[in-house]
Amino acid sequence: MPPKIVCVVGPTASGKTKMGVELAKAFRGEVVSVDSMQIYRGMTIGTAAPTAEEMDGVPHHMIAVADPQESWSVARFTEAADQCIQDILRRGKLPILVGGTGLYLDALVRGNSFAPGSAGGEIRQKLQRRLETEGAEALLQELRTIDPEAAEKLHLRDEKRILRALEVWYETGITITEHNRQTQAKPPRYDAVYIGLDFQDREDLRTRIDRRVDLMVEAGLLEEVRTLLHAGLSADATALQAIGYKQFLAVEEGRATVDEAVAEVKLRSRQYAKRQLTWLRRNGAIHWIRWGKVPDFQGALQISTEILTAEGLG
Repeated sequence: MPPKIVCVVGPTASGKTKMGVELAKAFRGEVVSVDSMQIYRGMTIGTAAPTAEEMDGVPHHMIAVADPQESWSVARFTEAADQCIQDILRRGKLPILVGGTGLYLDALVRGNSFAPGSAGGEIRQKLQRRLETEGAEALLQELRTIDPEAAEKLHLRDEKRILRALEVWYETGITITEHNRQTQAKPPRYDAVYIGLDFQDREDLRTRIDRRVDLMVEAGLLEEVRTLLHAGLSADATALQAIGYKQFLAVEEGRATVDEAVAEVKLRSRQYAKRQLTWLRRNGAIHWIRWGKVPDFQGALQISTEILTAEGLG
């Protein structure tokens, strides 16, 4: 049987961090952050990374482990996070995965393998040069002869995916369609118990998101962006394309006012929450806890305890 883990999921600002800590304290657990941006050092405010006070003595993993100059793929993230999960299990503790990056979470739970290839690899560089000289249509046409199923799903604007599909073929001799099929056929690496957090009224979630953005600004989000830039971080780094950082980079560069940036961050955060919920609705295994106006963490802990106990984790 695959090892059991707990996953705390939900849209941004739904209370996942606190819920993860409460569960960890109740079940001798340790938290593994599953957030594509909390991995970067020096980006605490804009990513809502938990503070030492919020961690409340519970060990947290995969937070501030990467230089903001780096751009981590899902493959690199899952490899590092899986090492954390395995270490927690070896020590007899319960891994509690907390975060809103659905693609990363799914890959971790399933134990997906990723085909070789990287943005800086020789084959990718050759394909990139061909893209610049021949254009996307020529490469997509080539993909149609190699992997028509993958090509059918791609548009000319999907240049990165076209390059990736061709790269997998030239690296492995296996189409990305077949690779994905083999990956899906494997049993999951972990037996995950999902606790989902959301609000009964969507307006309450929007209000909470807006309040979180206001608190980030008050805590010094603009100063955090300036510190990253002064440390030498390039303005086009992946880390600075995250919600919050991108908008306040525009403020620093004189392309937007603070008020305009705040409004944009709130809008983008609400849109992100909607996308997160759309992703999560595909997972019928989630035990949803829906808050009223204010989250009731003690009540949620009681409900979660009953769920986890029934799953053999009590």
